[in-house]
Amino acid sequence: MREKYKNLINLGLLAGILILINVVGNHVYTFFDLTEDKRFTLTQPTLNVLNDVEDVVYVRVLLDGSFPAGFQRLRSATDDMLRRFRAINPNIEFDFEDPNEGETQEVNLRREELAEQEIFPVSMRVVDQGESSERIIYPYAIFYFGNRQIAVNLLENEVPGVDPQVTINNSISLLEYKFANAIIKLRTAVKPTIAYTEGQGEAESMELADLNRSLRDYYRVGRINLDSLFYIDPHQVPLLIVARPTEPFSERNKFILDQYVMNGGRVLWMINKLNVTIDSVRKHRNFVPWEYDLNLEDLLFNYGVRINPDLVQDLECSRIPMVVGRVGSGSQMDLFPWYYYPLVAPRIDHPIVKALDRINFFFPSSIDTIRTQGNLDKTVLLSTSEYSRFQMVPAQINFDILRYDPKPERFNRPHLPLAVLLEGEFTSAYEHRLTQEMEATMDQLDMDYQSRVQDNAMIVISDGDIGLNTFTSRGEIRPVGLNQYERRLYANKDFVLNSIEYLLDEEGILEARTRDVKLRLMNEVRARSERLNWQLFNIGLPVLFVVAFGLLYNFIRKRRFSIKN
Repeated sequence: MREKYKNLINLGLLAGILILINVVGNHVYTFFDLTEDKRFTLTQPTLNVLNDVEDVVYVRVLLDGSFPAGFQRLRSATDDMLRRFRAINPNIEFDFEDPNEGETQEVNLRREELAEQEIFPVSMRVVDQGESSERIIYPYAIFYFGNRQIAVNLLENEVPGVDPQVTINNSISLLEYKFANAIIKLRTAVKPTIAYTEGQGEAESMELADLNRSLRDYYRVGRINLDSLFYIDPHQVPLLIVARPTEPFSERNKFILDQYVMNGGRVLWMINKLNVTIDSVRKHRNFVPWEYDLNLEDLLFNYGVRINPDLVQDLECSRIPMVVGRVGSGSQMDLFPWYYYPLVAPRIDHPIVKALDRINFFFPSSIDTIRTQGNLDKTVLLSTSEYSRFQMVPAQINFDILRYDPKPERFNRPHLPLAVLLEGEFTSAYEHRLTQEMEATMDQLDMDYQSRVQDNAMIVISDGDIGLNTFTSRGEIRPVGLNQYERRLYANKDFVLNSIEYLLDEEGILEARTRDVKLRLMNEVRARSERLNWQLFNIGLPVLFVVAFGLLYNFIRKRRFSIKN
């Protein structure tokens, strides 16, 4: 009898300990990261950001409810990431909700409110037990801090031909960066200023409308005419964008840009080397492009790059419509690959291009990197495919190239650089070249000439149209990177925005974009062929384990009591 009570007490103590562990586990979040890729360990810049949060940041996650397995993974990863954030700083609070829950009128009203915030759902067709249904899913997390808010898209764009599980995996790997970046943006009371240069025939504001619409959520955006000033203060304007200039830069304006760089200012160059557009090719039967006289060669050469006067062709390219016949009174159109519009897939895991879809270039030129005086790192962010080449000018451009099937062996100049990141020590292009006028200007401004800067960065892209939007026949703005003929949105805007983020990233938070969560996909062929074996293994092994444990327990018990007797 005493032994029976003793066993009951032990059982009660065990149950109490388990209940206590569960209660503590619900309030205390901790873990040990034993994974190979350290997927559960936050980067140091993220930890620094979280440690600086002194007020409540509330996160409203709209990804709740019943949906396919891939989205369940994304929901679980989002919940886990926010728990890790809260474990570092309890000021991070969050809740999950289902926007599709409630009466029809309530759901429709909620969807309208989200649409006003430019939060749009994705539609998923789900097959369950032979029945197909469509579900509306909002893969978003809305961050609130004081009276400010930022919506974060948790789902990366799907890439045609790529397994959707890879897209989900990329989305999960970018959660830390997206969340930490959102917190930084919310905590920044004064928005940094980005300025476009003007006065050299740069792109008009309307051509940059879609890009500016995304930038204005986090930055103040303006334009600076270089002819109207003598100096640009990098502390007031930390980034300049030179977007598709078409007229020469004067030595005076080049000197202003040079001293801006030497004092720590960052520059994003989007340069067309040649004057050619698809409209000019359509207008002239044999169009011969000419080189823009921008007078920037010596400046860029001194900074470590040279944009060559050539046109890059690539077999991996987007398509354009051409007339192939007539149907009645109308024209019959078909899409043909246009080799002057390369589709460039990122080839490195740099934070700027990691997990991006392909970027559509328009008549780009190749870029050479040059040895410089200072210690400068040159990173090729984007380059052509294995089947590419360049065409030197002068040369005729026409649509006759579409009449014949391409010969891959002629596209024998692979991986031509189209976008280059320069980081490190820059030297002035005017060292030992100062004119009396330049010296007088510096004296008038009571400033010292800077001959070098130890730590700076700039990005050079050999396509001035990569970040520009086009317009519909009714004057509506198309998104940057949209090919209206293919009905495909490429990652042009994401690439430009990431470049801007990188150049302005003082916290180093983009380090989190390099996190690589390995996706270990199931071998479906083997799984189907060995299905019965694994079912028997999963069902039979636990039963055999219980039987073996019971036999061993009875054997030990009989032996124990037989010895006592």
